[in-house]
Amino acid sequence: MNEKANSLQLIEPASPDALLPDSGLPLWWIAGGIATVVVLVILMIWWKRRTTTVSPAGPRRAAYAAALADLDRIGATDTRSTTVQCSLILRKYLTATADDPALFETHDEFVSRQDALQSLTHDARAAAESGLARLAKLKYAQEIPAMDPEVILTESRTLLETLHHGFNR
Repeated sequence: MNEKANSLQLIEPASPDALLPDSGLPLWWIAGGIATVVVLVILMIWWKRRTTTVSPAGPRRAAYAAALADLDRIGATDTRSTTVQCSLILRKYLTATADDPALFETHDEFVSRQDALQSLTHDARAAAESGLARLAKLKYAQEIPAMDPEVILTESRTLLETLHHGFNR
């Protein structure tokens, strides 16, 4: 008969590891990815907290060069037009370099404000006040003054030079 069928011998079962799905990534790959993310987060935090000292001289030089170029482009034909353009250029320069709202104020508001141009030396502040007052007087005169526009341009360039070299910091 069939002798094998009657034997009661225990057979070792097959390993269940073959039935488990393959993870695809070894454990050290996962640990490496997590470590990389942690390092990147730390670097980003450090980069944002790092204080960078920005010298104000760079933007001032750029604003000064732009103001000089704008003054050079003015066609000195009409006294009032030249005065208005020079005043606008100087006020733009002060707004860009001294963080002063001179561009957005009337002359009376500018003169009455006690904290105007605090980043300038006393002499530069006095020159700015007198120069802008002179331009305002010429701008708002009832009669167009009989004045050479080249003189206004020269005075404006001189005032710009004084302002550029008159910063406290």
